[in-house]
Amino acid sequence: MDNTDLTKLVQEVSLTSFKRPFKHVAVFNPRLRTTGGRYDLRDHHIDINPKMYQHYGKQVLIGIIKHELCHYHLHLTGSGYQHRDAAFKKLLLQVGGSRYAPALPQQVVKKKYQYVCRKCGHHYQRQRRINLKKYVCGHCHGHLQLITERGESYA
Repeated sequence: MDNTDLTKLVQEVSLTSFKRPFKHVAVFNPRLRTTGGRYDLRDHHIDINPKMYQHYGKQVLIGIIKHELCHYHLHLTGSGYQHRDAAFKKLLLQVGGSRYAPALPQQVVKKKYQYVCRKCGHHYQRQRRINLKKYVCGHCHGHLQLITERGESYA
């Protein structure tokens, strides 16, 4: 699927779910990493994370498109288009859009360093290495010991 196919899909979803036309452009934006899509308030274009389509398929993509179209149509009509607004929540529920985009597999970061308190045995997991001379256990103020150091791994 390329950008023209995506724009056609967005136009189709807009007409069937919202009964209103989508008159702007929808594009795949590979720079999006933590979100499924984005609606631009200035030029009214919709950006979609291509990894959502690659990993989860068309059904999840349509849910994300419905979410972004809720922002689009509410903003153009002058209603509350932000996530916290009641109008947005109501419209999203009506059309069956996704409230949140699913997490991509490479976004799940496993903890690399595991520490244990020598005094009380409490375990700590951290992404970064800590200075054992500077930090102590938050429960009993005992000394910490590094027990495992793993390389970066992704789910």
